[in-house]
Amino acid sequence: MQTGEAMATDLEMFVGADGREEQIAEVEARIEADGIRYLYCQFVSVTGRIMGKGIPAKHFGMIARKGFQLVYGSTANLFIDRHGNYIGYGPEARELVGIGEPETFMPLPWDRKTARVWCTLFRGREEEVDGGAFLTSDCRGNLRRLHAEFEAKHGLHLRAGCEPEMMWLKADADGKPTVEGMTKPNCYHIDQFAELQPLIHRVIEYCEAMGLEMIQGDHEDAPGQLELNFQFDRAELTADRLTTYRQVCKQVGRELGAFPCFMPKPFMGVSANGCHHNISLWDSEGNNKFMPEGDNPQLPGPIGMKAIGGILEHVRGLTCLSAPTVNSYRRLWDTGFWAPVFADWGFQNRTTALRISAPGRFEYRTADSSVNPHLSFAGLLMAMDDGLDRSLDPGPPEERNIYEAVESGKDVQKIPLNLGEALAAFDADEVVKAALPGEMYRVFMHYKTDEWERFLHTVSDWDVEEYLDVLP
Repeated sequence: MQTGEAMATDLEMFVGADGREEQIAEVEARIEADGIRYLYCQFVSVTGRIMGKGIPAKHFGMIARKGFQLVYGSTANLFIDRHGNYIGYGPEARELVGIGEPETFMPLPWDRKTARVWCTLFRGREEEVDGGAFLTSDCRGNLRRLHAEFEAKHGLHLRAGCEPEMMWLKADADGKPTVEGMTKPNCYHIDQFAELQPLIHRVIEYCEAMGLEMIQGDHEDAPGQLELNFQFDRAELTADRLTTYRQVCKQVGRELGAFPCFMPKPFMGVSANGCHHNISLWDSEGNNKFMPEGDNPQLPGPIGMKAIGGILEHVRGLTCLSAPTVNSYRRLWDTGFWAPVFADWGFQNRTTALRISAPGRFEYRTADSSVNPHLSFAGLLMAMDDGLDRSLDPGPPEERNIYEAVESGKDVQKIPLNLGEALAAFDADEVVKAALPGEMYRVFMHYKTDEWERFLHTVSDWDVEEYLDVLP
């Protein structure tokens, strides 16, 4: 490099990557051949919402090379806090640049004239500080970069599957949800599953058209509750696919007059909506390093044990990434429905926060249906990184019902039981905080602290019922 020559920015290197022009040309040819006229240029906000802009598809080349501009606050849903301040970024903030990723181009199966493309976010080219740098409040981009760093360091990558439970609610004449499930709360009941078959068929057809390999499903034990599973893959791909799955469900609900509910706990007295993460670490040769290596066919190999040790070490800090809403903790307090409360692990033990669900993988159980997987997977990577670095030992697996074990005297930490406690645990955990680098941490904490404070100052129906006639 010549003296005084400026280094290429992240944006310039991203746009100038080898083979990218050929990918752009292929997408442009496909747009022309398939008669695609419109394009959603989208990214994921701090809460997992799909954000972005719509453009005429003929301008794809411009989006892939130069990008679109949008206010920084869109990464926080452009919400204001209870004091009237924009969350994350004020109105004086600059604008991000979203660059389309040609490899993610996908026509929408419900509207063949329209396609979507995921975008990576950058700071504006002309900014005085870090112009053209990766925007650190881009949770999708952060996950890809953190995963690449983990893989370069350990020679391992995270493969993840998820179990996205959600409830199909009835809608009124105006299309608004009635908080009434479309079926009865009968778990694994084929007749209830069959009652939702028109929805299920259309969700599967759309998902498979958008690259999700659907593998199985069942009716769970809450009203209208379904779990439809797709094949596991690298963490960043699974995170994108879970986001796509939610988008598909929303579209099917519009078409068939139903409301897909991803709220963790809309009903009391029945199970909530979980989103268990099934995870494993693989080497570059395709070997699952969580597989047993000794005489015990249940016990993970050394890498798996250290990874479990890391997650248990940091499970309290991880909780607010995987159970990120006030309502998430209703799932933990409504007892008797297998929601995890204790930071322990075991074989097929649904009373612990981690369980070995099958040889070669374990199930992280604190995640619920409101999770932003781009954040939770990043947090799990950082926790496992620490477990591998420090050779953390998770201790022996717990075979007993954890509640009975605790009653017998076992000393086990509880995970946080409300969002405020979870935020405090997260703020105290430097390892997990590293999963939200740069501005991502500030945006997340502003958003979630405000959410907790808004809950605390709200007078609810329960308050009125409990206290309206409290005295004399």
